[in-house]
Amino acid sequence: MNEAVGNVWGTLVVYCGLVGAASLAGGALPCYLALTHTRLQVAVSLVAGLMFGLALVQLLPHAAEAVGSVSVASVWVVAGFVAMFVLQRFLPFHEHDVMEGQPRAACGHAHPPALLRGGPLGWVGVAAGLSLHSVLDGLALASAVAAVDHGHGHGLGVGTSLAVILHKPFCALSVTTLMVASGTSRRWYFPVNLAFALVTPVAALMFFWGGRPVWEAHPVWLGYALAFCAGTFLCIACADLLPELQFHAHDRVKLSLALVVGVILALWIGDHAHGDGSRHDHDASQGPAVEAGSPGRTPGVGAGGEGSEGR
Repeated sequence: MNEAVGNVWGTLVVYCGLVGAASLAGGALPCYLALTHTRLQVAVSLVAGLMFGLALVQLLPHAAEAVGSVSVASVWVVAGFVAMFVLQRFLPFHEHDVMEGQPRAACGHAHPPALLRGGPLGWVGVAAGLSLHSVLDGLALASAVAAVDHGHGHGLGVGTSLAVILHKPFCALSVTTLMVASGTSRRWYFPVNLAFALVTPVAALMFFWGGRPVWEAHPVWLGYALAFCAGTFLCIACADLLPELQFHAHDRVKLSLALVVGVILALWIGDHAHGDGSRHDHDASQGPAVEAGSPGRTPGVGAGGEGSEGR
């Protein structure tokens, strides 16, 4: 049992390390690499498609299974969606864009993204909003790892961690891009980037440590958490995709293909997850039957017990 618990913690720590490293790398990009508008939007579309697919193919089905009701799980999905929507609506949030390669507007010239036109303290508000967003990413990571520990299939943990890992660089990029645009001193780049990179790993570890006793005693709460995180994933995907539909007709083929690739990746991981889950359920269903026929079991339980009673 202790070995199993150690393996779960080890898996979560590895995922947290990868998330932190990805966030650090994304935040460092403005200092070392010139990003273009098109490349960034293609990457955003791929990740949005991945998160959209994972929410519906993995998180929601596993949540409904744990809760025992699709309608109840759907309520928690809506709650997660609304929570993320309110967070994005009322707090300064990220804009996945850069000035380099911006298309021409109707007036005949390119305009910088809205956040890059903000004041010198714009990055502080964005960092605060994205930190709360990162806390919810930590909840998703912890919930997925806990669900795998409860037999929901390894693909669920892999898929969720992959979505968080691929999304975090864009969030960190938003913060450091605004820092560069506002003329913030370079000595603040690394400390702010590091602090932001640690938010999701620390939140995931705290959620898992604090929530594990609750999930063990009441597994239904794990289903609630998975459904809530499915809602947050859906909101993130829609927030990144829907606004772009009206502004990127020039790249519609590239962005559409990237979206499809992201969804296909989610479906592929989802198939793997359900395959693991079905094997787990099959093994679990076979276990009691084997034990029932063993010599030491109470008569009348299982095939062996009924045979003993007959004799």
